[in-house]
Amino acid sequence: MGNTLWGMEITADQLSTAFGDTLYMVAISLIFSGLIGLPLGILLVITRKGHILENKWIFNVLNPIINILRSVPFIILLVALIPFTRMIVGSAIGTNAAIVPLIFYAAPYIARLVENSLLEVDKGIIEAAQAMGATTWQIIYRFLIPEGLSSLILTFTTATIGLVGSTAMAGAVGAGGVGDLALAYGYQRFDTMTMIVTVAALVIIVQLLQSTGNFVSRKIRRR
Repeated sequence: MGNTLWGMEITADQLSTAFGDTLYMVAISLIFSGLIGLPLGILLVITRKGHILENKWIFNVLNPIINILRSVPFIILLVALIPFTRMIVGSAIGTNAAIVPLIFYAAPYIARLVENSLLEVDKGIIEAAQAMGATTWQIIYRFLIPEGLSSLILTFTTATIGLVGSTAMAGAVGAGGVGDLALAYGYQRFDTMTMIVTVAALVIIVQLLQSTGNFVSRKIRRR
C-alpha cells in the first residue's frame, strides 16, 4: 500500500485515488445533469406568462415537478433511488452508482438556476429580436443564451460546487471519493489528520472552481 502520510492511516495512493474519484463523479454528473437541466431551465423561461412561447400547461406541470425534486434532500434521494440505481449500473454501491442520484439531484437544481439566470436578460432584447422576425429557436440561441452567458457560467459554477458537496455526502453509502475517505478513516477511525487533509482537499477544489468560474464570467461580461 505504500507509506502513510503525516501519521495518517491513509497512503498517498489512497488520497490520489479518492481525489480522482471525486473529480470523476463531479464531471460525469455535471455533464448529464447539465444536458437535462439546461433545456428544462430554458423551457421554464420561455413558457412562462408573457414570454416568447407562453404555455401555461407546460409551465404549470414542469414548475412544481422541479420544485418537488429540489425539495428532496440528497441523502434521502440517494437511498430512495437504490433500486433504480441498481437497475441502471448493476450496483447501489461505488463511484458509478453515486452518479445516478447525483444527476437526479443536480438536474432540477441546474434547471432552476438556469431559469434565474435567463430571467435577468433584458426583455427589450427579446422584443427587438421578435421585431426583427427571429424565430423562437433563433431568439433562444442567438439572443437569450448569449446575453445570459456570463450569469450561466456562474450558475454552472454553483452547480459544480454543489456536486462536490454531494459527492462527499455520497461517501456515506460507499461511493468512493474524498468524502468516503473522510468518513471511513477520519470519522469512523478517529483519524483527525485524515479528516483535516480531506476537508482541506475539498476546500481547495471548491476555491479553484469558484475562482475559475468568476474569472470566465468576468471575461465574458467585458466582451
